[in-house]
Amino acid sequence: MKSETKNRIFEQGFTTKEVGKGTCLGMAIAYQIITDKHGGTITCDSTIGQGTTFTIVLPITG
Repeated sequence: MKSETKNRIFEQGFTTKEVGKGTCLGMAIAYQIITDKHGGTITCDSTIGQGTTFTIVLPITG
């Protein structure tokens, strides 16, 4: 994905879809749940033409 997209991927209301398609909440909600509710992190690494990887790290509690 383009660097502009990568830099905004977790923003609420950001979308790459056409106007009226989707809710613009998916990645923002995922980010909120992972970071706020579980104390974890989510990162995005992308190389155009090769793909995108999302890495989720959650703390182990016990």
